[in-house]
Amino acid sequence: MRITVLGSGGWGTALALLLLENGHDVTLWSYMESESSTLREKRENPVLPGVPLPETLRLTADLSCVKECSAVVLATPSFAVRSTAAQVRSLLAPGTVIVSVSKGVEKDTSLTLTEVIREEVGTRFPIVALSGPSHAEEVGRGVPTAVVSASQDRQAAELVQDLFMNRRFRVYTSSDVVGVEIGAALKNVIALCAGACDGLGCGDNTKAALMTRGLTEIARLGVAMGGRKETFAGLAGLGDLIVTCTSMHSRNRRCGILIGQGVPPQQAVKEIGMVVEGYYAAANAKTLADKMGVEMPITQATCQVLYEGKDPRSVITELMTRDKKHESEESWV
Repeated sequence: MRITVLGSGGWGTALALLLLENGHDVTLWSYMESESSTLREKRENPVLPGVPLPETLRLTADLSCVKECSAVVLATPSFAVRSTAAQVRSLLAPGTVIVSVSKGVEKDTSLTLTEVIREEVGTRFPIVALSGPSHAEEVGRGVPTAVVSASQDRQAAELVQDLFMNRRFRVYTSSDVVGVEIGAALKNVIALCAGACDGLGCGDNTKAALMTRGLTEIARLGVAMGGRKETFAGLAGLGDLIVTCTSMHSRNRRCGILIGQGVPPQQAVKEIGMVVEGYYAAANAKTLADKMGVEMPITQATCQVLYEGKDPRSVITELMTRDKKHESEESWV
């Protein structure tokens, strides 16, 4: 099958190589010609050192590469999803399956990324969200990985499952697009917090509590938006949260570590040198929580640290001394 991957960052590159391995005719598109030229010359992506790019992988900066493709994978940073979708809309063949692998919520609209894509391309194209615990660095090296293909269109979800699945990359299907996308976007916020805990010198107990209560917040918001609670106990929820909060591959966790060590948040983002989705997702999550009337104390506290200059240590104390609660938010019978 002919497939184009839009976005030649680590994740886009790793997925392009996976699709190529599965026998597809794959083109990897870069936003800038200089980036594409470097990939053609070096036959290696600098963010995936040691992972060669075969000569059979087409490399270009010309968006016309999406023409006559059966599937197009959108792997740009979240802020570029809308503009990229708008640019390719008139180039896509009818029925082309669009696969969203970016993670985030749009800043100005609070829309999930599949909703953003739908606004730009209309209803003529099936849209699938592919998400789960999947560092590009590991997928590129062939480390066994499992993810979820989510769509309201069962046929499209199963097509994407078939396109990507092989002996080292297992794909499950789901119809809960909202749950999968909210889990994917907001785990980055909790990963920032987990990194801050590491930077502050907190222990395993603290991180375990943070991850558990953070997942509760994510699920609370996701269910309010129409997602299913069980989705957040799956790969796109708990699975992605674990890998992002505990791995040094995670730029969100690394950024959080710097913040915990006293580096101002904006400077920490710059030092990471790549997009730190959690920094932007925190504000979007708070906007969504306020809109839906959902309580998200960890997310609110994160925004105070990131945007209001509040000390992370004082925020931890405030979270620990909140009013007493029942863990499952139920009343005694």
